[in-house]
Amino acid sequence: MRENIQTFRKLFWSTLKLSACTFGGGFVIIPLMRKKFVEELHWIEEQEMLDLTAIAQSSPGPIAVNAAILIGYHVAGALGALMTVLGTVLPPLVIISIVSLFYQAFRDNVIVNMAMMGMTAGVAAVICDVVLSMGMAILKQKRIFPILVLLASFIAVRFFHVNIILIIFLCGIVGAADAFYQMRRKIHHP
Repeated sequence: MRENIQTFRKLFWSTLKLSACTFGGGFVIIPLMRKKFVEELHWIEEQEMLDLTAIAQSSPGPIAVNAAILIGYHVAGALGALMTVLGTVLPPLVIISIVSLFYQAFRDNVIVNMAMMGMTAGVAAVICDVVLSMGMAILKQKRIFPILVLLASFIAVRFFHVNIILIIFLCGIVGAADAFYQMRRKIHHP
């Protein structure tokens, strides 16, 4: 029982610290969660983190909260999910509540606007890091099909302006079919 309390405490404080020190939303917090839960704590495998991230991105709601729910549930069940959600939503809730009290002063402040522009550049760098690190994990699998799906999705969204919801839905179907095919292939060709 003592070990469970330690796990819940660590889940809560880890996500609270990550959320309090992260600006830019889910795409920024995901690599930090990966570093914490995969590399430092070894609670989640790299492939599991990729899977959880894909589910978090395709689920309705904020990516950071979705990822926190999935990680917390994966590590410690429903109570673990509750701990990670609380840790993830408390810092933004407090910060937004304070900012809303002083909104007029913040809105027209030149220094605040310049700081926000600087944070935007930092967020772009972190998103590039996420794309590269997760992309490398896919490339390490040495399978061409996921790369083709990635490129086709990018081209469809970027150049043909296909609705992202349709892309996510189709990629889910294609991914499920590919997983089914890979599973059947392993059974018939061990």
